[in-house]
Amino acid sequence: MSGRSMMNALTIDVEDYFNVSGFESQIKFEDWDKFEGRVEKNTDKLLTILQESDVKATFFILGWIAEKYPKLVGRIHGEGHEIASHSYAHRLVYKQTKKEFREDLKRSKGLLEDSIGGRVIGYRAPSYSIVKSSLWAHDILMEEGFLYDSSIFPIRRDRYGIPNGNRFPYVIHGKNNRAILEFPLSTVAILNTNIPVAGGGYLRLFPYWFIKWGLKRINEKENQPTVIYLHPWEIDADQPRLHGSLLSRFRHYVCLNKMEQRLKFLLCDFKFHTLKDLYRKHSASQEGKNLGI
Repeated sequence: MSGRSMMNALTIDVEDYFNVSGFESQIKFEDWDKFEGRVEKNTDKLLTILQESDVKATFFILGWIAEKYPKLVGRIHGEGHEIASHSYAHRLVYKQTKKEFREDLKRSKGLLEDSIGGRVIGYRAPSYSIVKSSLWAHDILMEEGFLYDSSIFPIRRDRYGIPNGNRFPYVIHGKNNRAILEFPLSTVAILNTNIPVAGGGYLRLFPYWFIKWGLKRINEKENQPTVIYLHPWEIDADQPRLHGSLLSRFRHYVCLNKMEQRLKFLLCDFKFHTLKDLYRKHSASQEGKNLGI
């Protein structure tokens, strides 16, 4: 099955350049309002690109962004894209207590649902921070009414990752017959090592031929969908430069000038849908079992 016929998911993590985890040691949450906001302009540009390609995506929106730019959430929803949660304050899950996580989650979900007048069923943790030590988050997600999660990155990395995690969508069962569908970020297995081909800095840094090869391999050889992500700030090569560690600055700024064209290549080479679409397909395929929608 080719990338043009397989249902893949395109996801946008809507946060501004100063919201990212890589700079959290230099920029406090309380100071976010002091920075020039660029997320509206960059997200509008992404919306135009998606409209030109007739593609609908899942937008994981930070609650702080939704609160500050409610009209932006309305525009995204109005153009037929899925609205999902990316937390409220972009705090790493494993640095929160269960109570703090639930409060952040409820605040974000409430803001988004009020904005669109509908239900939000999807969640993605800031910096993929549901790791082995924070798998408890899935139970809270189920209790708060989420039907799918896309926070597991089955790679080895300093801030996130479950290297031996499942590479493809799977159901996590919780208490009281609850369940949630997990959509891991896409990797290609090479010599027993999972190599990330899901987007973000990997899409900017790796040669496009390698990304395309990896995604086609997942679609055609493994007969599985891919889950791709990017951020609005990644198409903004002129964004202000922030102070941070050498590694953080490299990860954030490397090849920003390539992302827009890489995205357009992907939209041409593969067929994309929302994660809600993939959720519905998976639910329908489970011998009539309905996972909630």
